[in-house]
Amino acid sequence: AHKLLIELARRRKCGHVDWLRPDCKSQVAVAYGEDGRPKHIENVVISTQHTEDVDRGTIYSYCVKLIKNVLPAELLDERTEYFINPTGKFVVGGPHGDSGLTGRKIIVDTYGGMGRHGGGAFSGKDPSKVDRSAAYMCRWVAKHIVAAGLADKCELQVAYAIGYPTPVSIRVDTFGTGRVEEKSIEDALESIFSFKPADMVEQLNLLQPIYRKTTHYGHFTNPELPWEQLDETRLAFLKQLLH
Repeated sequence: AHKLLIELARRRKCGHVDWLRPDCKSQVAVAYGEDGRPKHIENVVISTQHTEDVDRGTIYSYCVKLIKNVLPAELLDERTEYFINPTGKFVVGGPHGDSGLTGRKIIVDTYGGMGRHGGGAFSGKDPSKVDRSAAYMCRWVAKHIVAAGLADKCELQVAYAIGYPTPVSIRVDTFGTGRVEEKSIEDALESIFSFKPADMVEQLNLLQPIYRKTTHYGHFTNPELPWEQLDETRLAFLKQLLH
């Protein structure tokens, strides 16, 4: 979904067509196999703001071609449905068409529904708030667990009590893909990573002007952000659990 929106924005800015406007949304519904890997794209939604004069057929054909150009061809077939501007005309957009609290698109900002979420937004919070820093920390640690070969898939859950710096619980779920016991991973994490708020800020160097990159296209997968980068020393410690 993010890739579709990135490509739409690129085309709009380079003048590929003159009817595209900035406000646009996308959603991709994926069917997964028993191995947990994507098998088929069920449907794709694109809603894009446009000028008054363009007809719906032009928008539809343009967006379907874009989808087929961006998304993996092996996941698209004759069963895939395309919902392009399903509500009809979308001329009025942006703040003129919508207003509300910022920082509340938390599923779009994270894993699109594939990862569970505690409910706290990121945007508008400084890194001392665990809603933001601990979500980044969990991403960082989970990437290390997978990169170390301890599991093919990993989700972390941490819970805090207000005013108490150490998490009241840390839980690792490898969805049956782990090569060592989850309890062993959980025990090792506390000696390799610190989940205290001040320590998370230090470990990920969060007090720097990096957050403009998170205002669109999600908070994860951008390799320039610190929680996407691996630390070789910590990776080496985790790999020792395999022996």
